[in-house]
Amino acid sequence: MTKPTLTYNKAIEEIESILEKIETDELDVDVLSKNVKRVAELIKFCKTKLHKTEEEVQKIIDEMEN
Repeated sequence: MTKPTLTYNKAIEEIESILEKIETDELDVDVLSKNVKRVAELIKFCKTKLHKTEEEVQKIIDEMEN
């Protein structure tokens, strides 16, 4: 079975879900570290995605100006 492709929106939803659990004390202390690491991974993914998208948009704009 293939792992579903992570998208920016799915990453944001997962971050929000984990943060909500942290804020409402729904996470057990034993899994807190694991979830914080996951949030860090998702934030890194989102930052990379935004940076690549910005580069692509700038490239398109540059091509349109020429």
